[in-house]
Amino acid sequence: MIKIPNILTIGRIILVPVLVFVFFLPGALADWLACGIFVLASFTDFVDGFLARLLKQQSRLGEMLDPIADKIIVVTALVLLVKNDTISNTNIIAAIIILCREILVSGLREYLAKFKLKMPVSQLAKVKTFLQMFSISILLTGETGNKILNFQDYNAQTIGIIILWLSAFLTLFTAYDYLRKGIDHAISED
Repeated sequence: MIKIPNILTIGRIILVPVLVFVFFLPGALADWLACGIFVLASFTDFVDGFLARLLKQQSRLGEMLDPIADKIIVVTALVLLVKNDTISNTNIIAAIIILCREILVSGLREYLAKFKLKMPVSQLAKVKTFLQMFSISILLTGETGNKILNFQDYNAQTIGIIILWLSAFLTLFTAYDYLRKGIDHAISED
């Protein structure tokens, strides 16, 4: 029987093609739906882990699928935002930093799993994830978000990009921490 946390994780994966479809629809409703789908997916990331611990329903399937679901939704959203120039010019560097870190940490976790070692998620990585999800949510509101949130030189897109850069800097810091732990283990094995 599939457990509730795993249903939420699988649901997050199912939301990805829905996000892509809605993203390409025109109009304000589509902007808000894309944002809402991403927020829902981000929220289920928190809820599935919380429920797994609370209900003692942690599983190998969940342990495998949860990080995959997280990466799929984030990577998809970033690619969509780059594709439509919401994230453009030098701001693409922030998106690349986030994408590279996701690949790096996935590879490290896979490598360390061979030795039955786990890399627990740090509190700073949780903050990074929250800021990343928050910035992407804001950016997904598109021009509709700019009409609602707009004071002086700061509109929704500008605020989203600033928070994206902040999460990219935290991404570099947490990636370094994970990489250092992985290298320390690899060196100690030689």
